[in-house]
Amino acid sequence: MKRFEILDHTADIGIIVHGGNLKALFENAGEAFFHLITDLRKVKRRVERRVNIEGESLDRLMVDWLSELLYLHDVENLLFKGFQVDSVGEDGLKAAVKGEPFQEGVHVIKTEVKAVTYHQIEVRRESGGWRAQVI
Repeated sequence: MKRFEILDHTADIGIIVHGGNLKALFENAGEAFFHLITDLRKVKRRVERRVNIEGESLDRLMVDWLSELLYLHDVENLLFKGFQVDSVGEDGLKAAVKGEPFQEGVHVIKTEVKAVTYHQIEVRRESGGWRAQVI
């Protein structure tokens, strides 16, 4: 099963993510998100940040998860490569993410992501696991 694919969308970009379970779905979404932003082969796992999000619907949780990663990228100038979701569900999400600060000459920004939207957001169970679409 493909972990993720890029979705062309008018004036925007999106991802379709797959996971055998919810933890894998959210981990793969984090990886897909940073795959849009940079070349992950050049990112090392040097720093760790904890992400804790209160419980809400899975659609909202997905948007908040990626928005929190975008916030850490924008404010702390971090690029993430490692995503470990400890728990995810109606109670919320708890995860550890690993990466390093952006370094000119080492990292390239492929896509500047401005926001994660609710437009056409979808997180659903399907045969063989879970699927999410995020624009």
